[in-house]
Amino acid sequence: MRSERKRAAILDAAEALFVSEGYERTSVDAIAARAVVSKRTVYDYFEDKQGLFLRVLERVDDALVAAVREAIEQEITEGRDLREALTAFASHVATETFPSSTYVTFRRLGSPRGAVPPSAEHVRDRPERLLEERFARLAASGQLRVPDPRRAVQHFTALTIALALDATDDEPAAAAGQAEIAAIISDGVDAFLRAYR
Repeated sequence: MRSERKRAAILDAAEALFVSEGYERTSVDAIAARAVVSKRTVYDYFEDKQGLFLRVLERVDDALVAAVREAIEQEITEGRDLREALTAFASHVATETFPSSTYVTFRRLGSPRGAVPPSAEHVRDRPERLLEERFARLAASGQLRVPDPRRAVQHFTALTIALALDATDDEPAAAAGQAEIAAIISDGVDAFLRAYR
């Protein structure tokens, strides 16, 4: 139990420093000091700084994947009108999931891209793969024409979630206006369905 607390303390310290200072400027010494453990203890739990960064990114990504999975399961359900389901899903993700501290942390850990260790790139696309699987199922049931689920997800997120997030990047969702976000998502879903239905 004590060892799990130490491991969690190291991960918490590393996450805070990677977010505030960036990967390159964060030292193992600083992580150890913030976690109140020795540098040797950090290396006992994690082989090196890159390995520690990957564990932090995976932990944050796991939380984000769980949130996206929950949104898919709640909103894109069997028998629901497809336009309604996709609109509800995009709204859920853009106004509830992504404004969460988990997603903010995930974005900060991954930006700028050049500062992320190359081996971390594979972790970053897991939420999209969940939606690819759902789109493939919708295609199999004849609700969508999706020759390439990955490309379809890219188009869907670009037309809906990404545009909604752009509208709220500089100001919170309340300031950007719920009506504006709803209109962006509605228009995006319509454009997506014109191409893929």
